[in-house]
Amino acid sequence: MIRLDRVTKGFKLKGTTRYIVKDVSFTIPRGDSIGLLGRNGAGKSTLLRLIAGTIKPSSGRIIRRANVSFPLGFQGSFNGSLTGEQNVRFVARIYGHDTEDLVAYVEDFAELGKAYQMPVKTYSSGMKARLAFGVSMGIHFDYYLVDEITAVGDANFRRKCKQVFEEKLNHSDIIMVSHTDSALKDYCTTGVVLEDGALTYYPNIDDAIAAHNANMARR
Repeated sequence: MIRLDRVTKGFKLKGTTRYIVKDVSFTIPRGDSIGLLGRNGAGKSTLLRLIAGTIKPSSGRIIRRANVSFPLGFQGSFNGSLTGEQNVRFVARIYGHDTEDLVAYVEDFAELGKAYQMPVKTYSSGMKARLAFGVSMGIHFDYYLVDEITAVGDANFRRKCKQVFEEKLNHSDIIMVSHTDSALKDYCTTGVVLEDGALTYYPNIDDAIAAHNANMARR
């Protein structure tokens, strides 16, 4: 279970505060994979980072009674001066995972070739995303946080991503940000719409997509 308890996150912009979420209380239970929808700039990726714990709320608290991944697609957790492999070793130690097992898994899965031994600061955004995806898939999490990662790579890599996700869904849940309705329908059963700092939950992903589309049509 993940619970947001009166969470507010705001950023100062030209003397005014822009709120990503404002005084939000919301419980994410186990057993349902959730699609997170909202217009461009609404703060969906920021909300994922709040849930992951990579950034802190301005006020309120986030209670995690589960093992939560860092956002797949967010590469800020990597040290750019270290190689891909060195970053993987570091993550393995943090999560108490077998180091050599994770290094081998990510090398095979991410398909980075010689770049695996190069500093991450030399990677393209797609290469960083593949590294992040491989690391997260190589470690068991109760919740996988996904930020448009399935669009990375060629058709064969995307098929591999889809297969791994389907395997993970047997034991884990996904909180996914995607601008593609088909991806949300493939992986998510329920949905949450982020609009003007508020979260609205829908027990059916189709209803969440319809509500989001209605929001977009209004503005």
